Amino acid sequence: MTDFSSICSGQASQTQQHSQPHRSQLRRELRQRRRALSAAQQKAASIALCAQLRSLPELLTARRVALYLPNDGEVDPQPLLGWLRRRGAHAYLPVLRPLANNTLWFVRYDQNTPMVRNRFGIYEPDTRHGAHPSRRLPAWALSVILMPLVGFDDQGQRLGMGGGFYDRTLAFTHPERGSPGPRPKLIGLAHEVQRMEKLPVASWDVPLDAIATDMRVIRPGN
Repeated sequence: MTDFSSICSGQASQTQQHSQPHRSQLRRELRQRRRALSAAQQKAASIALCAQLRSLPELLTARRVALYLPNDGEVDPQPLLGWLRRRGAHAYLPVLRPLANNTLWFVRYDQNTPMVRNRFGIYEPDTRHGAHPSRRLPAWALSVILMPLVGFDDQGQRLGMGGGFYDRTLAFTHPERGSPGPRPKLIGLAHEVQRMEKLPVASWDVPLDAIATDMRVIRPGN
């Protein structure tokens, strides 16, 4: 069985190491694409994306859904919050886990949650608030995790920001780990303009169950 913790900590093969500059260049290009969208285009994409999400069977039955607050031109899933609340589902946000190896907590989120900026300038629930066990869940206990993407392709491959926070946190879902326990459905979100014909893949990339954009839903293997 693959030592997945070694892979996630960066001990990749020589071939994978050679691909990293290419992935960094792609990130810069794709981030610029989404930043170039106007405010009106961003709003329209957010509305269209959330309409797609409300039709997904994974979300129609989900009770604990993690999403994110958009940053740097990411497509915005926040219009989903009211729909989740009306369904009696709870929303959670990722929080940089303190004193840990760049992994995430998922903290329950509503209009009364105290928020702070983390070291990347992204708003997240205050660590002191989220540290209480009643307010957070481990990743395996979530129904669905909606993840921001930098890029994607038609085969369902994804490109993240490069920090590896989601990959480390969700390593237990990787097929090479063979974990038999519960796991959330993983759905990547992006603007359609972030599509690439084919993305380079790294062995630590956690596979997604679906990718949703403002125009369509991709299911790997279908």
